[in-house]
Amino acid sequence: MKYIKIFAPATVANVSCGFDSMGFAVDTVGDEMSFTKTVEKGVKITQITGANGLSLDPTKNAAGVVALAMLKKHPADFGIEISMHKGYSPGSGLGSSAASSGGAAFGINELLDRPFSTLELTKFAMLGEEAACGTPIADNVASAIFGGFVLIRSYEPLDIVKLPVPDELQLVAIHPQIEVKTKDAREVLPKDVPLKDAITQWANVGGLVSGLYTNDYQLIANSLTDVIVEPARKHLIPHFDLVKNEAIKAGALGAGISGSGPTIFALCKGEEAAANVYKAIQNAYSDKNIDFNLFTSKINTQGVKILETK
Repeated sequence: MKYIKIFAPATVANVSCGFDSMGFAVDTVGDEMSFTKTVEKGVKITQITGANGLSLDPTKNAAGVVALAMLKKHPADFGIEISMHKGYSPGSGLGSSAASSGGAAFGINELLDRPFSTLELTKFAMLGEEAACGTPIADNVASAIFGGFVLIRSYEPLDIVKLPVPDELQLVAIHPQIEVKTKDAREVLPKDVPLKDAITQWANVGGLVSGLYTNDYQLIANSLTDVIVEPARKHLIPHFDLVKNEAIKAGALGAGISGSGPTIFALCKGEEAAANVYKAIQNAYSDKNIDFNLFTSKINTQGVKILETK
């Protein structure tokens, strides 16, 4: 193989109660990335379309950092050129840097004839997240690479559990066209958490995992509650409470902040409920004088997808 083109999915991290430990991949939104072997060794990023302000310097770009680390670990007698089209903007709360990082890990691994495991790819992708966001978090990149829902059970050592996805689960998400930087969103987090809130939060994580395994949509709905991070961050997102309340009123199982925001996600049971929630959110935001993107999607259970090879 001399060339591969892939789709790297957007992701929803935290999923309300699972801060830095849960996430899932999106099916309809993501980046397209191409990787080409070259005679000249090293990593070169030739172009980035669809987003402004991203560096072509591989040492300052999430995808480039991942590629360089992989070639250092597994030297090759060729170089690699990377080009990418961003399907959504950085700072959206949909794992923009994670798509670049996870997509790069997958694509480079294919050109190297797959020397690394999925878990090892996640570790490489975390280096891209650290370069982009300052923290080597795994929930977004693991979701992009593994697909479906994932649980980061442990960071040291890294232990990732892929969770089942109920067939009727649907996503509705609104991305207000403002930017919330991950670093800024982390600065507002509480330094201390009351024991009562901690107990509530980890009980909800257990409930969400159980609901996914048993296809219990009511349990999923009951568990999509965040009493720690959402209250601290929601002021960063215009009209968050309105969108959440209208989504749930229209039939959503639950709604919350995707990643660091400003995207707000809602999970629904079935296409009809998703359509109703879509309309409710659209109506709630249409007169707020803020541009927004609104979309629906199934959960992407595959992760990174191969589009073309040569």
